[in-house]
Formats: sequence, C-alpha cells, structure tokens
Amino acid sequence: MKLKALLRHQMLPLGLTFALILVEAFLTLLFPLFIGRALDGAVQGVYLGVLQLSLLGFATVIIGLCRRFFDSRLYSKIYQKIGPKLVQSLDGQDTSIKSARLGMLKELVEFLEFSLPELIHATISLFGVILIIAQLDLNIFLGALLCTALILMIYWISSSKTLSFNKAANDEQEKQVAVVSKKDEPELKNHLRKMMKWNIKLSDLEAVNFSLAWFILMIFLVASIIISVQNPLVKYGALLSLIIYVFQYMESVINLPFFYQSWLRLKEITHRLFLG
Repeated sequence: MKLKALLRHQMLPLGLTFALILVEAFLTLLFPLFIGRALDGAVQGVYLGVLQLSLLGFATVIIGLCRRFFDSRLYSKIYQKIGPKLVQSLDGQDTSIKSARLGMLKELVEFLEFSLPELIHATISLFGVILIIAQLDLNIFLGALLCTALILMIYWISSSKTLSFNKAANDEQEKQVAVVSKKDEPELKNHLRKMMKWNIKLSDLEAVNFSLAWFILMIFLVASIIISVQNPLVKYGALLSLIIYVFQYMESVINLPFFYQSWLRLKEITHRLFLG
C-alpha cells in the first residue's frame, strides 16, 4: 500500500491548502516591515502605514481562517478513506498491531493538518527573515547564517538516536492492545515502563539539543542588539523592524528542529504503515 496512490485523488485540494499556507506565511513575514513603517509615519503624523498594517492583519486572519476550516474537513476525509484500507492491508495481523497503526495513521494525518503548515511557515519565515536581515545589516545576516548552521548540525548529529528511540517506542506501542487484553498486571506495568523509558530518552535528548540551540541564539540576540545600535543614522522604525526580524528568526530557527524531530518520527511511522 503506497501513500502517494492513496492521496492521488486528493492532490487538487492538497494543492489548494498548500497555496493558502504559502500566502499566509508570506503575509506574516511582512508584519515587522509594516510595523516599522507605521511607527515612522505615526511619529510624523501620517497614518497611511497604520492603515496598511491593519489591512495586512485583516487579510492574514481571513486567509488563515478559511484555510483552517478547509483543512479540518480535508484531513478528516483523508483519514476516513485511508483507515479502512490500512486495516485491510493488515489482514492476518494481531488486533494490537492494527489498533496501534490506526493510531499512528491518525498521528500522521494530524501532522499534515497542524504541524506541516507550521513547518512551512517556519521555513519561509526563516529564509525570508534572513534575506531581509541581509538588506538591513550584513553583520547580523552573517551571524544568523552561522547560528543556523550550528543548530542544524546539533540536530543532525543526534538524528540516528532519535530514529532508534522512536522505532523502539513504536515497537512497544504495537504490543499494547495484546498486553491489556491479557489482564496481567505485572506484564502491563512492564509494558508501560518500557513505553515511558523510550519517551524519557527522547525527551532527554530533545532537552539537551534545545538547550544548546537556545544558548547559541541568546549569544546571537545580544550581539545583534549591540551591532544594530552602532549606526546613529538608522530610524527608530527601521531599528524596531530589525530587532523584530531577529526575534522572528530566533523563533523560526528554534522551532525547525522540533519539526525535524517530528519528521524523523513520522518517517519511521510512514515506513511502518506503507512500506513495512
């Protein structure tokens, strides 16, 4: 059973939702720039920038609302169509495995509905913000590139462990219904202990990675503030926009590894559901 074949009839609505995600992400990227212009204009008693900022906010809300209404119905339909075919493909397998893999399928669909749009937003924001920062201050731009490379390296080094821990956790999850149906309390406790062991290992690994990444970003933030105030000719609005873009960059780059971790888990799940 191939995932691409199952989604073939949903390509048009999936294309529409991805287009809406891209538009919404692009509009979100413009907010700091419009805030800076609105501030500079308001200081001089000109409120055209404030009006433009209001229109940008209204358009972003409407597009985001429409997309979310559309997504909830689209992915619900996808889950209802793929679920029975997945169970049918597991004919002869234990009920425990069928139940666990239906849960994994739901996790995959929820990733597409909720996490994938955030991932696209974060990716566009990261590259867009870096390009904008390059126009505002070359030194901060180079610092952002260095931070991005260091953080990606941290998570890439730990990716093999993440895959291994997720595989072990999913193996144990597939035994759950069978263990529960036996009504054997010691065996159930042992099963839950193993499940939590892998969760703890994943959590500890993520905590270390996140702490290292945040340490790098805090150094970058302090350096960016010091660098940005060195030019006395920069307007307040432009300075505010630059600092907001630095914060947007930090938010995007710190979130991308979380999505990478989710992708590693879903990579193992997808292989289990459609190739295993």
